[in-house]
Amino acid sequence: MSVSTTRAGPEPHMDRRPGSSPFSNRSFRLLFAGSSISVVGDQFTLVALPWLVLQLTGNPAQLGLVLAVMALPRAVLILVGGAVVDRMSVRRVLINARAVNAALVGLLAALVLAGAIRMWMLYGLAAGIGVATAFAYPASSSLLPRLLGVEQLHTANSLMMAVRQLSLLIGPALAGLLITAGAASGAAPVRGTGIAFAVDALSFLVSVGSLLMIRLEDDGRRPAPPGGILANLIEGVRALWRDPQLRALIGYFGAGALLVGGPLQVALPLLAKTRLAQGAAAYGILMTANGAGMLLGSAVSGSVTRRTSGRLGVMLLTADTLIGLAVASLSVVHSLAVGAAILVMVGVLQGTLQISMLTWLQRRAPHSLMGRTMSLAMFAFLGVAPLAAALAGVLLNTLSLTGLLAGSGALFSAIALACLSRPSLRAIRLEPVAAPAGN
Repeated sequence: MSVSTTRAGPEPHMDRRPGSSPFSNRSFRLLFAGSSISVVGDQFTLVALPWLVLQLTGNPAQLGLVLAVMALPRAVLILVGGAVVDRMSVRRVLINARAVNAALVGLLAALVLAGAIRMWMLYGLAAGIGVATAFAYPASSSLLPRLLGVEQLHTANSLMMAVRQLSLLIGPALAGLLITAGAASGAAPVRGTGIAFAVDALSFLVSVGSLLMIRLEDDGRRPAPPGGILANLIEGVRALWRDPQLRALIGYFGAGALLVGGPLQVALPLLAKTRLAQGAAAYGILMTANGAGMLLGSAVSGSVTRRTSGRLGVMLLTADTLIGLAVASLSVVHSLAVGAAILVMVGVLQGTLQISMLTWLQRRAPHSLMGRTMSLAMFAFLGVAPLAAALAGVLLNTLSLTGLLAGSGALFSAIALACLSRPSLRAIRLEPVAAPAGN
């Protein structure tokens, strides 16, 4: 697959000159504002959902199963979502998906606050949220390249990632305090989680409102690719398979989700509940520490990428070797301060690479395959991680938390080191974009 820099015609409120700020684009300003509120709301559910399951059941295997029920339709349908994005209006797909998420999370909030929530209801709502996000994720990652010129993508991704990291910095801590305050108020123990879900539902509605005001010149008027959805999916997979670097990278993402992303979804709340006296607040602080590290990493991402001459492959594999060792070290943590320090380091390494890796993917894919390419990349992590979380929950019935963290972290480090010998990964680079002639 060759890199394509073809873009739709500029909208009236857009400046594509090299070096121009993405904020010169009115639609980007709207997207940025709506996303900033939405990603903060997301953190409330990310903290509240596992805590609600543990409050209702006390069983980590149940937490893994809930995450799996959410993940299964997302894993099955995210590739379909990418094909739909390539056939329809990206903006409208995203509006519809986020509206459904708002309705489902709002219903979950109402059931929790009314004291009527049952596990079978939670399974049904989790499945519905998984279906909606299968379309939201490829749409959201495909929208930015349609708003901006290729030379503005890295800056725009940096801004969007900075907001996401700020949300990780403040959102989990606020959610943890909210949940703790709700439990301490003398009301039902799950009242705080219900309020947290309500905050997220409101943030989805704000995002929908901002998307309704965005205008794209080719919105809904792009010719659909020939053939049906299945033929489009096959075309996308074939295009990826013909690109050795992209193929190797997506496979590697899957390994990371299996060994790190999935297990941590279950291990961190369980670590907070069983080893740390602060409970839900500790879980929020751990996630906030990771967000703080990612914010710092994203701030230095551009500088580090330039200083390493854009050698993203070497940077990725080196950082992941250290991340695996850090995850293994969490196996012996019984102190909130130590756990937070480890997750700050992990966040710095993650944040340093994420912006450049996302920009590389957006440059790599032509517009006609953008949705499918991004959905395949997301499938490797978002489809695998929750399924790995379910497996981790089951394993924790026979394996200790120490064994799970030590084993998964050490194995991931070994894989990252081994991949340094693979040219397809090691040779990935993010080249600077040359200014157009005459500018």
